Amino acid sequence: MAPPTTPAAEAPAVTARPRAAPATPSSPAPIPTLLDFHPLEDPRFTEIAAFFDHLRAGRFSTTRCRRDGRLLWPPRTVCPECHRSELEWVDLPRHGRIYAFSAVLAGAPLGMEEAVPFAVGLVDLDGVPLRLFGRIEGRPWTELAIGAEVNVEGFDLPDGRIFYRFRARPASPGAPG
Repeated sequence: MAPPTTPAAEAPAVTARPRAAPATPSSPAPIPTLLDFHPLEDPRFTEIAAFFDHLRAGRFSTTRCRRDGRLLWPPRTVCPECHRSELEWVDLPRHGRIYAFSAVLAGAPLGMEEAVPFAVGLVDLDGVPLRLFGRIEGRPWTELAIGAEVNVEGFDLPDGRIFYRFRARPASPGAPG
């Protein structure tokens, strides 16, 4: 049975999104918002803008529920356990160890094609029950290992935004990776 149809006169109006300006020879092609790997950071678009402000200030942070003490990742505006918005910003450790990793050899996200190959992985942060996903820099993926130490760092995007990634620490003799 076919779904009911709405007469054209009753159909809701559809408005087109403004198109991004075309790229010029000196600028890269604009990345469509829906396909952008990195979130919007401005307080007009997200209630976790403080996360990005903290990164710019050299801090790595997330939210914690004041009511039940739950540490939340990614940062949230409401606790998924008690459903309250009584959250506070807390700093996270900037060190951790690789739990798992993989190499992106093809099919990179839009805007990251020229960086192939690169490593991504899951990292257990020291001293907190969080396992985070992100890009791993600093050494070729072929030289990474489970248990290798990494540091969290902020990095600037070409459009002025900031995000986080992991930087592999130099290998010490006898240590993983």
